[in-house]
Amino acid sequence: MKRLHIVGGKNHGKTTLVVDLVRELARRGVSVGTIKHTHHHHELDVPGKDSHRHREAGAKTVGILSPTMTAVFQPTPTEATCSMDRYASFAPLFETCQLVLVEGDSQTTAPKIEVWRSEMGTPPLVSRDPSILAVVTDGPFTGSASVLPRRDVPSLVDWILSRFLNETAEGNHC
Repeated sequence: MKRLHIVGGKNHGKTTLVVDLVRELARRGVSVGTIKHTHHHHELDVPGKDSHRHREAGAKTVGILSPTMTAVFQPTPTEATCSMDRYASFAPLFETCQLVLVEGDSQTTAPKIEVWRSEMGTPPLVSRDPSILAVVTDGPFTGSASVLPRRDVPSLVDWILSRFLNETAEGNHC
């Protein structure tokens, strides 16, 4: 599973950038998936609903099939402290995707780019994390990472395709 993490501080525009990138990649015929990473505890299944009750009763895996959506809930194994193990467990579900964009997880060793807005008043993560490949911003930025213009989504996608799918802007993206 080829994945690229979009990282950045709170309210710097990670979700908006992921949505814009997905829209442009899909427009070009690239099969793209997404994962939202969070450090916060979220109950993904609704307490009191049948599927939640199945999990609470001890089911190892609970699936939900509806006419328009499929979901599977699995607890995180206690031995899976490394998030790389957890991403590997997702791989079969994303096998039809050429690229998976992960929103968040700045602690990963996987490739990542940072979205940064100077007006938020916080220093860019790249100042503490030299493994960030590029900073996406329209504000003033000086640093050692490549700078990609936030307003130019097609150019951002060209950059991503050339580095992660070895394709050019004119290449076949299917």
